Amino acid sequence: MAMAVFLFLLYVCVGIVSALPHPDKIIKLPGQPQVGFQQFSGYVTVDDKKQRSLFYYFVEAETDPASKPLVLWLNGGPGCSSLGVGAFSENGPFRPRGEGLVKNEHSWNKEANMLYLESPIGVGFSYSSDTSSYETVNDEVTARDNVVFLLRWFHKFPQYSKSNLFLTGESYAGHYVPQLAKLMMAFNKKQQLFNLKGIALGNPVLEFATDFNSRAEYFWSHGLISDPTYRMFSSACNYSRYVSEYYRDTVSPICSRVMSLVSRETSKFVDKYDVTLDVCISSVLSQSKIISPQVSVLSPFIFQASFVFLSD
Repeated sequence: MAMAVFLFLLYVCVGIVSALPHPDKIIKLPGQPQVGFQQFSGYVTVDDKKQRSLFYYFVEAETDPASKPLVLWLNGGPGCSSLGVGAFSENGPFRPRGEGLVKNEHSWNKEANMLYLESPIGVGFSYSSDTSSYETVNDEVTARDNVVFLLRWFHKFPQYSKSNLFLTGESYAGHYVPQLAKLMMAFNKKQQLFNLKGIALGNPVLEFATDFNSRAEYFWSHGLISDPTYRMFSSACNYSRYVSEYYRDTVSPICSRVMSLVSRETSKFVDKYDVTLDVCISSVLSQSKIISPQVSVLSPFIFQASFVFLSD
């Protein structure tokens, strides 16, 4: 009888524990619309001694999350928040609007379980109780922290430890993601810990000199800068030299002139990340005033006449 009572109580206790909500579960964000998927956020300690903790925001897939891949997203910078930028400005489930949130119809969680990580230490809500941690952060430390984060995060969410895993990000994640993938593969050679399937990078920083100096040829080949400016841009003052001088606060006259020419010729209307996008301002007159500030008082009539002619 005593054994039966013990087993009954054990069964009840296990049932209660399994029924408890996940401690990191978000019931509802302020002002968010009604959704059918679950969200979680919290901290994972990656260094117990120095209390180095990384903050994450996790959004399950809209449908059948158990069958969907796990995607880790890292913003760049270094120092850019994956929460503020990736999750709530780019590919997360919500976008801020007014005092609340609206659904992002292009959210990646339509097809994947999205894990946004604030990395490295000091970015966003990620912190350390030892301030020296902020002074010793480099890409290798970041990669190690991120590996520890994932291993400990899987303890929180063991149901995803065997999911197909993809590492993604943008900008300086061109360093974070490949180095993290390399370290994970090294771990996997000793013991299969990560079901890593691939990586994806958007607008990545890979190698500074190559990346920056390719802009001259890119702008020129798309007709955004003139031949003389291209020659100066690519020889007299390459982009790497300009950047290094800028951060030394000693930009040379030739570099200043080149960059002023580049800015003027490309114009503020061209999206440097997508030069084929349409340029659209609310009215033809507004556009003419900005492109040619010295436009005469007759121009409204000139542009109106042209518009009528074209529409006929």
